[in-house]
Amino acid sequence: MHCSYHLIRWLSLPLLHCVAAAVLCLPASTCMAADTIKKITDSKTIVIAFMGGLSDSTAPFAMVEPGGQVKGYAIELCNRIADGIREELRLSELKVKYWPVNVNNRVDALLDNKADLECSVTTNTAERRKKVAFTIPHFFTSVRMLVRADSSIREWSDLQNHKIVVQKGNGMVNMINQRTLVGSLAESITEMLSTQECLDMLDRRKADAFVMDEVLLHAAVMRHTTDPGKYLITGTPLSVEAYAIMMRKDDPAFKQMVDRQMAKLAYRGDIKKIYDRWFMPPAVQQQNLFNMPMSHLLRDLLRYPSDKVTN
Repeated sequence: MHCSYHLIRWLSLPLLHCVAAAVLCLPASTCMAADTIKKITDSKTIVIAFMGGLSDSTAPFAMVEPGGQVKGYAIELCNRIADGIREELRLSELKVKYWPVNVNNRVDALLDNKADLECSVTTNTAERRKKVAFTIPHFFTSVRMLVRADSSIREWSDLQNHKIVVQKGNGMVNMINQRTLVGSLAESITEMLSTQECLDMLDRRKADAFVMDEVLLHAAVMRHTTDPGKYLITGTPLSVEAYAIMMRKDDPAFKQMVDRQMAKLAYRGDIKKIYDRWFMPPAVQQQNLFNMPMSHLLRDLLRYPSDKVTN
């Protein structure tokens, strides 16, 4: 209730008061570190970084249509945020430019000022918060493993003397090693650049388990295989992952603006409507069909929006 009260007051403040308050409270060095609002106002453009090219299974969060159009659940949320920013800044127009990234350079795209927001499947973690900032989460998932259905692996304890494959750059190696049981049982952990390469490792029996966020394992099987029945997602969840939109850490005025737009979308019920369009039938009529009702964790968080997460 405390969080909800402050967000309602926050939403009611005029933009200039919010920005002025944020700037007055900051040291001079921080104020000069980044000024995304001025950059957007001057250029009349906001740049959205996303993962979701042909080699990444990030549908339905972010993906490139055959005609080149960028779409997805996270992309739609960022477009709505851009609409709100345009209204707050009273701009006659605001162009949205998309900047493709991958798991290895998504943070650098923000730090190098190539993008203003990163909108796809990035988890809000303590390690990443040392470099970047996050807004209110838009999805929660868990870390599990994908195995061949004809294997005997069903739990983490079955991984003794078996090989694990993960996608490079998503933090899975650290997580596995932090879980003493899993890390000590596995024979080896191999990192591959793409989900397709990880699936190929399973198919060629060069790996016995592909460890990643459960929702992305679903997406990988749906997008990159013709026989989903030969795979099985299994294992007690290792952790809960909160996906959130990323931005530069040294620009609190811009973060407040983004947080304000996400909070508005939550209070109006817009996030739930957008979620259902992408995750509930008939969300996407082609190869990216999901049937995944919104989790109780996300539903409860959207009642009292907050960017605070436990990991």
